[in-house]
Amino acid sequence: MANFYKNYSREKLERVLEKIGVKDVEELYSDIPDEVKLKREISVPHPLTERDLEFYVKSVLEKNMSCDDALVFLGAGLPPHYVPAPVEEIVSRSEFYTAYTPYQPEISQGMLQALFEYQSMICELTGMDVANSSMYDWATAAAEALRMALRVKGRGKILVGENVGPERKNVIRTYLEPLECEVLEVKFDGESGRLDPEDLKSKVQDARALYVENPNFFGVIEKDVEGMAEIVHDRGGLFVVGVDPISLGIIKPPGDYGADIVVGEGQSLGGWLNFGGPSLGIFACKGETSLIRQMPGRIIGMTTDLSGGRRAFTMVLQTREQHIRREQATSNICTNEALMAVAATAYLSILGSRGLRRLAIEVFERAHYACERFKGVSDVVAPYFSGEFFQEFTLKFIGKDLEEICRRLLEKKIIPGFMLEKCFPKLENVLLSCFTEIHSIGDIERFVEAVKEMMA
Repeated sequence: MANFYKNYSREKLERVLEKIGVKDVEELYSDIPDEVKLKREISVPHPLTERDLEFYVKSVLEKNMSCDDALVFLGAGLPPHYVPAPVEEIVSRSEFYTAYTPYQPEISQGMLQALFEYQSMICELTGMDVANSSMYDWATAAAEALRMALRVKGRGKILVGENVGPERKNVIRTYLEPLECEVLEVKFDGESGRLDPEDLKSKVQDARALYVENPNFFGVIEKDVEGMAEIVHDRGGLFVVGVDPISLGIIKPPGDYGADIVVGEGQSLGGWLNFGGPSLGIFACKGETSLIRQMPGRIIGMTTDLSGGRRAFTMVLQTREQHIRREQATSNICTNEALMAVAATAYLSILGSRGLRRLAIEVFERAHYACERFKGVSDVVAPYFSGEFFQEFTLKFIGKDLEEICRRLLEKKIIPGFMLEKCFPKLENVLLSCFTEIHSIGDIERFVEAVKEMMA
């Protein structure tokens, strides 16, 4: 094997190998099956100068299309939202920007206070009693919540709404199936897009938890969530709800309708899309000891210092975490998304409760304005699902190939949304489009007119 560490002479290398008790470097890789090892030279192009490399990378990046280059109506879990300038200024400060686990609270009070405030805001937003200081993203938060339910309630099956985000369902299965946990999907009603309560009742026996999203992946607001909570609780299970935090400006918080655990995607709280990340996983639960002790992630608590009773912040309940008992840890969440949690704290502080409500109303009204405009387009059913929606709704295209329409819209620098047929084969020619505060009336009109032209 080639020696990639040029500062090592052959003599030094031999001394190291002798010290660790192996004959050669290849022996260190003996656990890797021989059939998967690459036997040929790697085809690497000739080296470039710094200037040429910079030009090459720029030419590759120019092929991308960002939200600044096109009208983006694609949500499907990561809706485009505006990020106020103060948020970027705050998270760019060196005290926050190099975010790491605050093992030494005496030198990390600024970060710890920001994370404590984040937790407090998430609790207020979701109606829960306790929140952790962030997870990786919505998908991992949902999967960790269901693993938590199994630890609290014991092994058994888990119910997941069929109208939950496909990527989140995949991550949930990845986390749970190795535990030999059965994951069953509860069907949705084909007319409203909401979860089917009768199918839930037929499958809830022996279920340890039910996971639903409200609004669901189709953008539809679930109607009888109190009834769902009652059905699950009557069978001894936990009710886990996934949310869009912006929607909680006008939608009842999950804590008010019986949720035991709440998860969600916090990227919309002060985070740019950035071609896919970073995201921010929201995680909160009721204040029951059995739940808190099994909660994944870090929890920041408020206490007093030793020098005179001054307020101070520190990590609490650390015996749940892997840096204390790795083999018994509730999760392996590492530095997590502390910087994005700080961004969310700044974002929510800037908006305030009234500002968040006004934003949610604006988003709701923009989406409904767009829906009304699409009702005037021939051979387009708007919305396809009849259930009330928040910022996303479905469009059914009749007599035209949706993939071709999307391709032609992309040529006009309009990204129209998510083709549901990719993940829901029965929803042929159905598009999921998202509308937020970044879309002006003119943007919506341009989208509608472009579709009208193609459907003529």
